[in-house]
Amino acid sequence: MAVFVGVRGFLQCDEPQLAQLERIIRSPEADYPYNEAWALPGRHYNWIHYVFYGADIHANSVEAMLDLLRTIARIPPSDDDNDHVTGLFHASHEIDGMSEWQIRDGRVHIGPADGRLRYLDE
Repeated sequence: MAVFVGVRGFLQCDEPQLAQLERIIRSPEADYPYNEAWALPGRHYNWIHYVFYGADIHANSVEAMLDLLRTIARIPPSDDDNDHVTGLFHASHEIDGMSEWQIRDGRVHIGPADGRLRYLDE
């Protein structure tokens, strides 16, 4: 029986970083079966660009998703503020429960999810 993980979250970045992020997730070399689950808003508002993701993925695809997020996290800052791409994802594993993936400081930090978010899995 297949085990699934519900992955949902967002990334935030500036315009030059967004262009790199789009190249990464739309690259023909991107060997990730759930790439179509990315959503890029059709219109930009103000200064931060947001990119969203949501899909129920096979548990054996989680590491590929994390590798993709690690590649995105390594996109260099593009201005004097030295801001990396940042974001937050929640992964709800059918057996292991929920974890939180923080994208910050050029890395993906994985830890337990806040218990207040359990309602998302009910």
